[in-house]
Amino acid sequence: MPELPILQDVSLAAERGKVTVVIGPNGAGKSTLIKAIAGLVPVSAGQVHLSGQDITNPRPDTMGARGVAYVPQTDNIFRSLTIRQNLDLVLRRAGQDRARRLDELFARFPPLAAKQKEKAGALSGGQRQFLAVAMALAIEPSVILMDEPSAGLAPRAAEEVLQQARALTDSGVTIVLVEQNVRQALRIADHCYILADGRNQVDGPAADLMNDPVVGQIYLGGKRMAAT
Repeated sequence: MPELPILQDVSLAAERGKVTVVIGPNGAGKSTLIKAIAGLVPVSAGQVHLSGQDITNPRPDTMGARGVAYVPQTDNIFRSLTIRQNLDLVLRRAGQDRARRLDELFARFPPLAAKQKEKAGALSGGQRQFLAVAMALAIEPSVILMDEPSAGLAPRAAEEVLQQARALTDSGVTIVLVEQNVRQALRIADHCYILADGRNQVDGPAADLMNDPVVGQIYLGGKRMAAT
């Protein structure tokens, strides 16, 4: 018997220079959705478009050239390398822009600059996520896909990571964010999609959904609405 698709009739649009957050209960298909966009999970039906171009089922190693960076939830840095070596690895093809990009990254993340000769594995959880984001920014993307960047972090570190995601839009970067930290994610997001059972359930401006009782009902696995 063929496996049933995890995602069914999901539709999502991310506005340029905004934060779009995807929330929902465990098993809703959130991470599968963002991995499908990044080319890490095959799309058997439907399409993914970027600036009007069909990029469905791309080779993951071509996404950087398309201006799309992906920050996975785990294993998103090289712990045995120093901070500087992690960034140098991403910048190896930057050519004459390499020094400029490195300076800009360290200016945005001063704690990384101060510890650039230290092993990345020695960083705190929040600092490791900052390094993962810095590595994504190194390719100067137009879109960054982030899979639960606050997972496992202390509340203050989680807030700092999500605030940094919000700050990235100041330079025109589009953020698509999968998050379990619903309240903080809604505070920093422009638009929110709620998935459950692999389908769209509700979407709308994040500020409007912040106090919507339906958000709590769906997220906690209670109410299910018919997908349209």
